[in-house]
Amino acid sequence: MSVSVIKAIVTDIEGTTTSISFVADVLFPYARERIARFVIEHAQDPAVSAEIAAVRAEINDSGASLEKVGQVLVGWIDQDKKITPLKTLQGLIWRSGYEDGSLKGHLYPEVAARLQAWKAAGIQLNVYSSGSEAAQKLLFGYSEAGDLTPLFDHFFDTRIGGKREAASYRHIRETLGFAADEILFLSDIVQELDAAAEAGLKTIALDRQCIGEGFGAHPFVHNFDQIDLSRL
Repeated sequence: MSVSVIKAIVTDIEGTTTSISFVADVLFPYARERIARFVIEHAQDPAVSAEIAAVRAEINDSGASLEKVGQVLVGWIDQDKKITPLKTLQGLIWRSGYEDGSLKGHLYPEVAARLQAWKAAGIQLNVYSSGSEAAQKLLFGYSEAGDLTPLFDHFFDTRIGGKREAASYRHIRETLGFAADEILFLSDIVQELDAAAEAGLKTIALDRQCIGEGFGAHPFVHNFDQIDLSRL
């Protein structure tokens, strides 16, 4: 029987473990609806106050009212800006939603069981997403399948670098301490897979829409159950 040479898996989230529509149609609108009111109601909280100051610095207006800060944040959401204070405040709002039960982290049906099986087989599991580490932990911690955070050793975000940059995957390789070809990266984005392959990692594309093309030289599957680690 073939034995897997893969010792660690690094998985993307959006479009890989989780529906793109959950992020675009649930999480972002949830934060957009609440963010202006949130900064006013929680302005005295140290964590929120620090991000309000960061927004004012970003727009070069130290005296901006809380109402203006809220308007700026809504505008950034509409423009899909990747700005740190926005990401942090979104994460705080999502945490509240997860904790009160109004949000549950979406997972494709087979994901939780497959992650658990890989973990039981001794495979180290890790996440690499453009969403913040805090947001990743919330999604998996309050997932539809329960708290899955104990399955993961690392939650990497863009603080280590962009997901389309090979240097980011070299950093991940160094952090994990495995040979590059002992690490498998899963994503639905060909540019990310290209960058991981350039760094020497094994790659598999998730073709959740069953398009059947557009992944270049990367092998593709339609779901996690189709991934055979013994053949890599």
